[in-house]
Amino acid sequence: MKSLGKIFATGLLAVVPIVATLYLLVWIFTTAESFFGQALFGLVPPYLRFPGMGVALGIVALFGVGLLMRAWVFRALFHRIEHAVLSIPLVKSIYSAIRDFFALIANDEQGDNLKVVTVTWPGTAMRLVGFVTRSDFDGLPAGVGGADEVAVYFPMSYQIGGYTLFVPTAQITPVEMSREAAMRFVLTAGVNADDTPRPPA
Repeated sequence: MKSLGKIFATGLLAVVPIVATLYLLVWIFTTAESFFGQALFGLVPPYLRFPGMGVALGIVALFGVGLLMRAWVFRALFHRIEHAVLSIPLVKSIYSAIRDFFALIANDEQGDNLKVVTVTWPGTAMRLVGFVTRSDFDGLPAGVGGADEVAVYFPMSYQIGGYTLFVPTAQITPVEMSREAAMRFVLTAGVNADDTPRPPA
């Protein structure tokens, strides 16, 4: 029974990540196709429609918005709209969280945001892996962050969550590790950290 259980676990490890990834990709594709495709159905004759047209339109639209955002006129208009959105209490919280999350993902890997560091737990030799999220506390209430401190986010393994600590700059040690690899290392409790999938045992 132990041998059969190990064989089953190996098959599970091999199949579930692939199936889950394919399911997520299909869901994203079909959702984008349905959302953007509806905008084309009234404009494009049936004989010119093809599978993936909605996704293609979405990609072109996002690229077009990116080009428009290079012009100060459109940036100013966008900031006015964003300011109006941020004036709505509940919407402000949701919008800010989503915006900040995608901004961190889109930031240059060499930027200061989400710099990978280790912090030694006071009084021990144990170290935690974290990500520097803020080093400038201007504009925040007094007492939130000091001149010689940085905000470090420590994610928890195998769950969505974590906690943020204000750590003296002298106690952090930069780590030459990509954000993606470091996040994978933490979320899998150190099981995986590189970009190479681990073969089934």
